Amino acid sequence: MRYYIIAGEASGDLHGSNLMKGIYAEDSQAEIRFWGGDLMNSVWGRFQNTSSHLQGREDSTVLRNSSDMSSTSSGLVRHYKEGAVMGFIEVLMKAGRLLGNVRFCKKDILSWNPDVVILIDYPGFNFKIAEFAHKAGFKVFYYIAPKVWASREGRIKKLKAYVDKLFIVFPFEKPYFDAKGIDYIYKGNPLVDAVDGSAAMTENREDFLNRNNLEDMPIIAMLAGSRKGEISTMMPVLTEFAAKLHSIERYSHYQFLIAGAPSRTMNDYEPWLSDENRKYIKVLFGQTQSIIRHAEAGVINSGTASLETALFGTPQVVGYITNPITYRIARKIVKIKYISLGNLIIDRLAFKEFIQDDCNSDALVAEIRELIENQHRKTQMLSDYTDIRNALGGSGASSAVAKAMIEELK
Repeated sequence: MRYYIIAGEASGDLHGSNLMKGIYAEDSQAEIRFWGGDLMNSVWGRFQNTSSHLQGREDSTVLRNSSDMSSTSSGLVRHYKEGAVMGFIEVLMKAGRLLGNVRFCKKDILSWNPDVVILIDYPGFNFKIAEFAHKAGFKVFYYIAPKVWASREGRIKKLKAYVDKLFIVFPFEKPYFDAKGIDYIYKGNPLVDAVDGSAAMTENREDFLNRNNLEDMPIIAMLAGSRKGEISTMMPVLTEFAAKLHSIERYSHYQFLIAGAPSRTMNDYEPWLSDENRKYIKVLFGQTQSIIRHAEAGVINSGTASLETALFGTPQVVGYITNPITYRIARKIVKIKYISLGNLIIDRLAFKEFIQDDCNSDALVAEIRELIENQHRKTQMLSDYTDIRNALGGSGASSAVAKAMIEELK
């Protein structure tokens, strides 16, 4: 069968890649065309190589990129870094490009004629595609429900009207969608597989340090987010935080590792790095999970990364800053107690959240010191992490969802 998958950001690329592994495992004849990132492209490339090998032929064009993909091919259409944007003001500023991508996507779906269109989160874009695909007669699956339980509940009507089957990933979503009368499938959370099956979970600290030419000193992880706007607002706070903590004698030998987002380059981080802070701050790309796992504690931008950090068992504080106008609008329409998935899952504050003006270097220094120096506080957080993991269920979610999707199509 033909699967057209759309993921619009780093977390969607992660979950999309694991979903693709499950689809290929269940459907050996699967053809997948997708909007995503490097992880999804890697899975697609490995399957093409394996498929070509099994058929006794070689194909030197297996890993073509989006620039030379024809509309009849499977593979990557657009990389998410070309369109990833978050926030009301940010969306308005890039509306022209986003609408252009929507128009292109609609034409591409019609041309490729898939058996199903699978949408992964990214509601601003994907709801437009859901409506189009449904009206054009395509089967539409939505994987990782848009967060209608947090804001913009009016989108419930669109889920009912344009989505054939909803696949949810959080246990607290079940009673919500039951009450709204929306049929769904829940098979656990795919992030459990992504963490437990990661190379970071099994590698030892010495290998990590040697691979990145790091000294054997304690690590503080710093994740500024994956979007350019998030990085530009979080980096000044993170570098100031690192400078203040590093100036304290107890922490003068610590190293601060910034996890470079997969869709970004050093140019996105350079403006906030100086000759002085480069002595203890380093940016590493492609090492996010390893940085989290080997860190003594972390300052994490809210999102999937905070849930990953909980699953890895690293003490954390969440910090988030956005455009002031976006924040004022969000305060009026967002109706959840917490911004972090881990806290939402257990409905209590497992780790603190510093938002907007509260997210400053002094607050972050105080909280990271508390997590490192107060053993009782750390023990309590790790206990909460266990509750978060237990609530998400066991392993195998991605494969189970892929199998359920194929069953629905049959």
